[in-house]
Amino acid sequence: MTEQSKIPVPPEGEGPRGNSIERAVEKFELGKFNPPPMPGGLESRRPRRPVRLPAIDMAKPAAAPEPQAVPPVAAIAPVAEPVAAPVPVAAPAPEIAPEPEPVRFTGKKYKVDRKNLRKQGLIVPEGHVTALLEEFRIVKRQLLVNASDLRRQGSGAAAQRILISSPHPNEGKSYCAVNLALSIAAEMESEVLLVDADFAKPSLPALLGLPDGPGLLDALTDPNKDPVDFVMGTDIPGLWVLPAGSSKTNADTEYLGSSRGGQVLDRLTQGAPHRIVLFDSPPALAASPAAALAKYVGQVMLVVRADQTGQGALEDAISLLSACPNIQLLLNAANFSPSGRKFGAYYGYGG
Repeated sequence: MTEQSKIPVPPEGEGPRGNSIERAVEKFELGKFNPPPMPGGLESRRPRRPVRLPAIDMAKPAAAPEPQAVPPVAAIAPVAEPVAAPVPVAAPAPEIAPEPEPVRFTGKKYKVDRKNLRKQGLIVPEGHVTALLEEFRIVKRQLLVNASDLRRQGSGAAAQRILISSPHPNEGKSYCAVNLALSIAAEMESEVLLVDADFAKPSLPALLGLPDGPGLLDALTDPNKDPVDFVMGTDIPGLWVLPAGSSKTNADTEYLGSSRGGQVLDRLTQGAPHRIVLFDSPPALAASPAAALAKYVGQVMLVVRADQTGQGALEDAISLLSACPNIQLLLNAANFSPSGRKFGAYYGYGG
């Protein structure tokens, strides 16, 4: 076993004095680096009490601090910012066209020749009830009912217009037109305008004993003329007459079919829903104005003669007037009645 030499212990009093730090200060003369003396008066101040730190056992890991209980945070729903409701923007109101002023006839009134009415076998106002009067009362009532239905269906001014024609000449269309006009004029809440639309052979003024003059054709050919100015009044309440006109042209059908034709006819019914306009046109198979007028009217009354009109002619006339969907047939000059009816017999006429 190796002997271990012992470090000699210096004799008491000969060893180094103080601890190692003090000996180092003394050996290396570190004292000259001492801080300067404190100013006078500060030595008497009480030194600050040292802060005593807790002892830490380095052998054991420091205990983690116990987590403090965190108070539960209530879930807060996000508050939605109020959104302003959209302000509805009102759509601009459609401009409503002002209704045109009602057209009233103010033309000079003429006296209807009653004697000529009797001579021609026509209805005489203020006369006795006759078979002829009763027949046209029935015809009138049917046409007025149809006009009311067409007005409810939205046909507009066309519901107030009735075209009277025939397949051939001399079948009684003008005769029926005058009688129908006289019968409608007797209505309490209606008035009738009888228009002579047979430009080649006008006959209505002569049948009624009225003067001839400018009329429908003049208004069609001149846009500066108002057809209302040519309407003649009569001494029969509710009856007005518009002559065919004195203008001469070969384009009467073209004028009727133009936009000017529609404007003139609309003018005759403007603002007057209780006015019925009857057009006495030329025969459908003899002249073209009847077919041109058919597109402006709500009804056509096609007069056929019992002993003259053939089936082929009737079918051709209906085809030409088909622009109007409502065509009524009136049998004229019939000497018998299949049902045995005799109009007017109840009043002592037609027995």
